[in-house]
Amino acid sequence: MMRQFVFLGLFLLAGLVQALEIQSWQTEQGTRVMFVHAPQLPMVNFSVLFDAGSARDGDQPGKARLLNELLLEGAGDKDADALAQELESRGIEITTRISRDIAWVNMRSLSDKAILTVALDMLATVVAKPRLDADAIARVKERTLAELRLAHQSAEQVADQMMMQALYGEHPYAHDPLGDEKSINALNEQQLRGFHDSYYTAANAVVALVGNVDRNQAELLVKRLVSSLPVGEKAASLPQPERPRPGITRKVFPASQTHINMGMLGISRNDPDYFPLLVGNHILGGSGLTSIMGEEVRNKRGLSYGISSSFSPLWVQGPWILSAQTKNSQANSTRQLMVTLYRDFVDEGPTLKQLEAAKKHLVGGFPLKLSSNKKILQRIALVGFYDLPMDWLETWTARVQQVTASQIRRSFRRRMPVRNLVTVMVGGKKK
Repeated sequence: MMRQFVFLGLFLLAGLVQALEIQSWQTEQGTRVMFVHAPQLPMVNFSVLFDAGSARDGDQPGKARLLNELLLEGAGDKDADALAQELESRGIEITTRISRDIAWVNMRSLSDKAILTVALDMLATVVAKPRLDADAIARVKERTLAELRLAHQSAEQVADQMMMQALYGEHPYAHDPLGDEKSINALNEQQLRGFHDSYYTAANAVVALVGNVDRNQAELLVKRLVSSLPVGEKAASLPQPERPRPGITRKVFPASQTHINMGMLGISRNDPDYFPLLVGNHILGGSGLTSIMGEEVRNKRGLSYGISSSFSPLWVQGPWILSAQTKNSQANSTRQLMVTLYRDFVDEGPTLKQLEAAKKHLVGGFPLKLSSNKKILQRIALVGFYDLPMDWLETWTARVQQVTASQIRRSFRRRMPVRNLVTVMVGGKKK
């Protein structure tokens, strides 16, 4: 009986994916808008995405993140405390986050007109009129520096950042979005405001909204929001990264485990090999304990406490990273096994049984990625930001189903040869 309910639930969710009607338009100021009418709950979820991630830091690492953090530390005529109190008193949620490509500002509010109008005005003030008070800058700097100190004490985080540096060299993706101590300490209000003026503009923004408003209401809300921003210009395209030099980099670190990262340049969001590489990676290491790496390295031999692989598609080639943690004494043998397993996979590709299991898992799990307004919002926002086809979500499962073993084999052989592997190992010394 339980299995019947599970299958019924997945069937209904799959129907929701097919029925998802995404509407899109562009404002006069050049802002791309993505909208889904969802009247089931009296709520509206908003996201404003700016092409203002850490890749735009230039020679001041951490600038994009520091500015993004400061948006909620005071805006317009309200300082940090007054802004927080105003949001809490009306049940409005505004959050920020940043990646290498994107600076996000997210809002959630009741769809009641009186509350939603106030919420939208507050969102507009947050994105368009940050105060950047001296005490707020100092406070966020200290918080960021504390995060950096903690990151430097983590073998895993050290290995992750070393991997990005090894893969990207002088490319804007190479540095940590947190920045570094020297850069954070040197940043001032003028530099932060200059970054805001350059990148937090209408032409450089994508707006996504999901909730209990119709198309006409959505257009008015977006117009109200976008009119608070200067028109500006869309950020310039990022350069293509150069192919990194393969090899092994080791760092002795006081940890009982060694963290192993192996990888190479992967795929962009619009990559023609996206689906063969996605499905292939799921078989190789993306499905955790049931993957080839999970089964051979962890389950059979007990060499790793955890092992996985993943693509992180970005504007240009994002990283593909295969990661494992193992005892210091087993680090070399674990790395060698990982290379052998990867070479075998590239040479031979997946079996039909592995392929069908991966498709079933990916297709079965996809509707869950759209099971709430918040999740729908994130997906359509990325479709808009990366200029993906409007039927991207609707056709996603069909394109996964169409992937063949020969496509996976060809894509990995051509794009991901073993000779290109870059390896970082951090550990080797017990705490």
